[in-house]
Amino acid sequence: MKLRYRYRIYPTDQQKIKLAQLFGCCRVVFNDGLAYCQETYKNGGKYEGINTLSKRLTLAKKTDEKCWLADVSAVPLQQSLRDLHQSFKNFFDSCKGKRKGTKVKPPKFKKRKSKQSARFTDNGFKVNQHNVYLAKIGKLKIVWSRELPVLPSSVTVIKDSADRYFLSMVCEVNPKLLPQTNKTPPLTTGFNNKSCGIDLGIIDFATLSDGEKVKAPKPLKSKLKRLRRLQRNLSRKQKGSKRREVARKKVAKLHARITDIRTDFLHKLSTRLIKDNQLIALEDLNVSGLVKNRKLSRAISDLGWRSFRTMLVAKGEMYGREVRIINRWEATSQTCSCCGFKGGKKELSVREWTCLNCGQIHDRDTNASRQILKVAGGQLDTQNGLQRKFKTTVKVAVSSEASTTPQYKQLSLF
Repeated sequence: MKLRYRYRIYPTDQQKIKLAQLFGCCRVVFNDGLAYCQETYKNGGKYEGINTLSKRLTLAKKTDEKCWLADVSAVPLQQSLRDLHQSFKNFFDSCKGKRKGTKVKPPKFKKRKSKQSARFTDNGFKVNQHNVYLAKIGKLKIVWSRELPVLPSSVTVIKDSADRYFLSMVCEVNPKLLPQTNKTPPLTTGFNNKSCGIDLGIIDFATLSDGEKVKAPKPLKSKLKRLRRLQRNLSRKQKGSKRREVARKKVAKLHARITDIRTDFLHKLSTRLIKDNQLIALEDLNVSGLVKNRKLSRAISDLGWRSFRTMLVAKGEMYGREVRIINRWEATSQTCSCCGFKGGKKELSVREWTCLNCGQIHDRDTNASRQILKVAGGQLDTQNGLQRKFKTTVKVAVSSEASTTPQYKQLSLF
């Protein structure tokens, strides 16, 4: 499987100028290729493919108007055209119905103020012990925050809005399957290994089926006062002035700090859960619909529910764990995890409730996490004879020691 390793680099002033020139050339090549394809389509023609775009780039370097394209490495320029070709291919496959999921939109023109990047492949880079060499850029000082498992197949240099530089390296590695966890299931779930159900919330980021509640750092909420002050200061600066650029960088650095805190928390929590549990169950939340609520949109966006789910699924593939996503229409907050009795819809202000059938007192979030685990485990939670009116389908990432390639299958539980 392919993994991406990201490292911070510190280019010199001269290298920053060369990188800025490289980013600009990659953007120009991409936009010119896209403009040519759009013009061809308007004149009744069809998409001509990557070979035609590459020939046009070679001819453009020999002209007086764009002879400066030869001052940078040709590897990232050709890669920009490959990215454009892949974007068109994904768009055409989506229109023909070959790609499952949401419809892919056609490629758009790149802007100068967006995140800038350039990818080096083949012989365009060389990884050394204390630095990384990029063609026509030089040796870049790098901080090895963690060990690189193998030599990368490609290296992407990135500059974010806070004027920080990174190298993103893609490596081909074999999945490292973790040993099976101890046979200590928190509930009678039908599994011989430890399992965990997770209920995501706003007050507590995650409530586990064993009763543990994990608080989120909520970096945006903690730094909102400072962010408002910096944005107010930015709005008062004249557009195009140097002081406005200084104020913009302060806002961008604070946003980067907020993102780093959130990402660090999500990575540490997801790694701990993957290592401690053999099976993890989550609910398929409609995050895009929930953020439309004006009163809760900022709080939900500050948590990062979707990123957390993506991390769990990816690390489950990597380490040989099962991550199951249950149907979002399961009444996990209404159903008693002990007897399966449905007590009806409850307001968000109700944090504890008593089952009318068995008399068990439940914490709302803990009961929901245990019910999520029971549904994902395939157990019938209707001991009092209630019947389900719909089917629940969960996604399982299956990996075994004999086969290092993860396989996916759909399980219809009811």
